[in-house]
Amino acid sequence: MEQLTDLKAILHSKRANIYYLDKCRVMQKDGRVLYLTEAESEKQYWNIPIANTTVILLGTGTSITQAAVRMLASAGVLIGFSGGGGTPLIAANEIEWLSPQSEYRPTEYVQGWMSFWFEQEKRLQVAKQFQQQRISYMQKVWGKDKELKSEGFTLDDPDIQQALTNFSAKIEHCTDVTHLLLVEARLTKSLYKIAANRTKQKDFVRQHDSMDDANAFLNHGNYLAYGLAATTLWVLGIPHGFAVMHGKTRRGALVFDVADLIKDTLILPWAFICAKEQATEQEFRQQCLQNFTQHKALDFMFDAVKQASLEGKGL
Repeated sequence: MEQLTDLKAILHSKRANIYYLDKCRVMQKDGRVLYLTEAESEKQYWNIPIANTTVILLGTGTSITQAAVRMLASAGVLIGFSGGGGTPLIAANEIEWLSPQSEYRPTEYVQGWMSFWFEQEKRLQVAKQFQQQRISYMQKVWGKDKELKSEGFTLDDPDIQQALTNFSAKIEHCTDVTHLLLVEARLTKSLYKIAANRTKQKDFVRQHDSMDDANAFLNHGNYLAYGLAATTLWVLGIPHGFAVMHGKTRRGALVFDVADLIKDTLILPWAFICAKEQATEQEFRQQCLQNFTQHKALDFMFDAVKQASLEGKGL
């Protein structure tokens, strides 16, 4: 039987798994967390390697035992309840996630975050830093990902170059968060247009409640990114309410700020590519998880938040 002290042996930034489960029962059995599915002729048990898992999404038709939650919490796994297909998230206590309760997380990062957060100009400075890191990450990933290049997402193309260059130049001229949000929204709109053109999807409009595959995949993939962001913040001990950009709209908006570091790079293009290829929801989710691992998304998010926290003292 695995000892509870061993469950956090794998650093969160190195963990590989995110689970979406539906129509099953999650339970603890013999020191492991399992989920039970009922086939026509028999019940089947499947093991969840919780020490290598960051997030579990529980969809329709699921239940979970108290013992399983206790064990997931001891391994530092975040739990979210969602609708079918992983969206929307419908219940949690900190923005959208049931966070493990631990008083032994580091304090240096939340103290560093608080050292700048109460001053508007310093918050804006960190928000700008996040946006520049977002662009750098996209340039790094899109510059070397062969699969994306084969689908037409290359940094050499004038429309992509122009979108990123314009955004990078405008960031520093933003005088407040409202202006920065507006500039950021224009970038994402440009990227939607580029992705729609590359995948030959006419008249695409971003609508969260739309039924087309591209919009559904964007919703699903974004929630996976929110899970990684929530994990990053929980591990570093920074409450979700201390946002630098989205704070005026949602109590837990720091999750959105951190997720934005990777969403346009790893989720956006593949939502359109998978829609074009008529991929299933599971195939799209596997592609996202492969992207997260291949391009070390969690490492990047941890590094960005740590940098902002520790450098915030000197702003």
